[in-house]
Amino acid sequence: MNKITGLIIIGFLVVGGIFIFNQKKPVMKQELTTETTTTAMNSVKEFTVTAKSWAFNPEVITVKQGDKVKLKIKSIDVTHGFALPDFDVKIDLVPNKEETVEFTADKKGEFTFFCSVMCGEGHTGMKGKLVVE
Repeated sequence: MNKITGLIIIGFLVVGGIFIFNQKKPVMKQELTTETTTTAMNSVKEFTVTAKSWAFNPEVITVKQGDKVKLKIKSIDVTHGFALPDFDVKIDLVPNKEETVEFTADKKGEFTFFCSVMCGEGHTGMKGKLVVE
C-alpha cells in the first residue's frame, strides 16, 4: 500500500470518527401532565357556597394567608347577595345561577361575609365568617 492510499484511509477514519461522535444523542420523550404543583403561598382553595333561607353553607371558610380563594356561590331559593368587604367582594345571587368570585387572602384574621340584598325577615342574620390563618 502506498503512502497516499494510507493517508486517505486514515483521513476517512478520522472524519468518520468525528462524524459519529458529534451525532446528536436521542432525546427522551417527556410525558405531558395536567397536574399543577403549588406552594403553600400560592395554592388555590376552592369552595362551593350555598345561600338559602337566611344562611350560608358553609358558614365558616378557613384558608391560609396567601391562598388564592375561589368561591362558587349559588342561591337556591330567592335573590341574595354575597359581600366580603375586607376583600372587595360583592355579588348578587340570582336563584339557581352559580357565580364565581376569586381573591387572594392577603391578610390574617376573621372577616364577616353577609347577604347584601334584602331577602326577607332573616336578612340581617345571614352572615358567615372567613378565617385567614
